[in-house]
Amino acid sequence: MLDLTQLRSFVAVEQMGSFTLAAERLGLGQSTVSQHIQRLESAVGRRLLARDTHKVLLTTDGEALLSHARAMLAIEAQVQSQFRGQKLRGNLRLGVSEDFVTSQLPAVLEDFVRSHPSVDLELTVALSGTLYEMQDNGEIDLVLAKRRLGDARGRLVYREPLVWLARDPEHVLSSAPLSLIAFPPPSVTRSIALEALGRSQVAWRIVCTCGSLSGLTAAARAGMGVLVQPRSMAPSGLKEIGKGKLPVLEDVEFVLVPRKGADQALVSALSDDILGKVRSLRANA
Repeated sequence: MLDLTQLRSFVAVEQMGSFTLAAERLGLGQSTVSQHIQRLESAVGRRLLARDTHKVLLTTDGEALLSHARAMLAIEAQVQSQFRGQKLRGNLRLGVSEDFVTSQLPAVLEDFVRSHPSVDLELTVALSGTLYEMQDNGEIDLVLAKRRLGDARGRLVYREPLVWLARDPEHVLSSAPLSLIAFPPPSVTRSIALEALGRSQVAWRIVCTCGSLSGLTAAARAGMGVLVQPRSMAPSGLKEIGKGKLPVLEDVEFVLVPRKGADQALVSALSDDILGKVRSLRANA
């Protein structure tokens, strides 16, 4: 019979890509998590994890076990919810900015959904400005997005510097006007970049506009121009442009903004999950 504690450590390592981050997330020592994985591998008689130069990856057998592990942990959460009188239930509409989705969000959502099986979570991914507009229209209960410095809305999650990125910085900077790759309005990063260029009187032109970060990343990797992103979310294959070559960009802040009238218990539960997980991840980055 498989041990649920060992399966929980296995799923956490897969989510975080690291024994250290998995241990931090579970509140355990790294050696304890390693022991859990070793015992689980002994129980199934297969190697489940492999390391490369950057992170821990699943083996083929690990991938085969993962869905079963998640299903078993979900059943455990449902049983605990029923017999412990868990009353958190209902529908929560979450809006998340495009660039945050590919970083910390998957692990946070998986934990929340598993812990609160009676909560129906609806996810909307869009630009920060669009999410705020939707929230003002009553379409979203909780927004996790960027705000500019000086904006008082929301509960601060963390502050992040914006950086200029390009596949080949020297090549991109050698021609004028500067070629920009950007989200469409009302993008926060777009506004900050254009204002910074305007203050420094740097000529620019938009060569690619896309509402999807994957689309912008593809254009930047193709060498079409310069992309602005939070430093910790810089896509692979792009280099940060050195100081002094382009205007300094102001920082952005990621915040949680609840809608007035939303279910306070649901909003508080998910907000606390997001704050705890994201801050833990950043502390160990």
